[in-house]
Amino acid sequence: MNWSKQAIRDASRESDYGRVIQLARRERGFTQRQLGEACGLTQSAVSRLEGRAAGPYNMSILASAAACLGLPPRLVGLADGTAAADGRDPVERREFLAGAVAAAATPALVAIPIPERQEAGQAATLRLATTAFRRMDGSTPSRQLSEVVFAHLRLVQSVAAEAPDEDQRVRLAAVGSEAASLAGWLSWDMGDHGSARTWYGSAIKAARRSGNRLLAAYQIGSLAQMEADAGNAAQGLNLTRSARRHLGTTAPAIADAWLCTVEALSHAAAGDERSTDQALVRSRTAAALITAEEPPPWPWVFTFNEAKISACRVACGARLGLPSWVFGRHDDRATAMPSAHAKQHALLQLDFAAGHQAAGRLEAAYVLATQAVESGLRYRSGRVVERARVFRRAYTSSTPPKVVRTFDDRLHGVYL
Repeated sequence: MNWSKQAIRDASRESDYGRVIQLARRERGFTQRQLGEACGLTQSAVSRLEGRAAGPYNMSILASAAACLGLPPRLVGLADGTAAADGRDPVERREFLAGAVAAAATPALVAIPIPERQEAGQAATLRLATTAFRRMDGSTPSRQLSEVVFAHLRLVQSVAAEAPDEDQRVRLAAVGSEAASLAGWLSWDMGDHGSARTWYGSAIKAARRSGNRLLAAYQIGSLAQMEADAGNAAQGLNLTRSARRHLGTTAPAIADAWLCTVEALSHAAAGDERSTDQALVRSRTAAALITAEEPPPWPWVFTFNEAKISACRVACGARLGLPSWVFGRHDDRATAMPSAHAKQHALLQLDFAAGHQAAGRLEAAYVLATQAVESGLRYRSGRVVERARVFRRAYTSSTPPKVVRTFDDRLHGVYL
């Protein structure tokens, strides 16, 4: 994305930050509703922000929208946290990321209802920080963000160890579970599957200590998703069944719909087209029961909708080598492709590239794959780069065309 376009720079110089957000949103191809869903805002809040030609601006809403769009903070009048561009040392980067929690906290409160009991004090504050860090993941290199998240997790563990009564320890166990899960997600993105499994295991244990069955199911399902993505079909399915046992018969629709997509990915990893399709159908049926006007139930940070099911079908089609699934209906493609999460967008590009490659359209495949690799390198995502390597291995020829050789040259010698 080219943020140096004259119109965006002019709006930024005039302090018309609502116009900057509007131009950036249109450049990414998002509707106001899609941007709102991505960063925990209502469509009307996005509309008000874009329509405000002059301040004062709500800094938390402005920061949230800019982060979801991957917009450099300086273009909306906020401090820039990129180290390479401004010469900050690692300590300054950590301070910036920690400070950004305050800016992201307000939309996080809007998006997530308070779980089960009214919370206040340390547990609520620590949970807000975890949520804010999770929202930053889409536009921040995981290796950079992980420094702060690991420190935050140690803080949560320290506070829990000193909690004076069992009730507080139970609440803090749930908070620690969320923080450990985020550490697992960041390790996964960095390509460190061993550490990711360790952190997810810690998240599951802490969730069980908290006594919250929904949280435990969420963490088990998160590990199942990673295993399915890595091609470990049997483990993904076993973990998904375990997650369903924790949910029981009273699972909210969002949990059922999401777990169905994890099942679909696991079946796709096993090469089972029929079971994959059945799981996707069940996911759509469950998703239809999610009330669109209500925020997702805790511990979901982001809502689950048709776009995510479409994206899952694309991913499954890529793994099954089915171009008809990857491209399918035009509406599915249009729904699946927009994403305010830069790294997730790159992974989806690689799935579309795999579909083109399976259909023999190498030029289109490698143009998309190259764009995805550039995003992976920009955000230092080991997961994106490794997926690109898996994509490349699917093409075998002793005399690859120039577009493939150029791609090989770009991947050669990549070290994150």
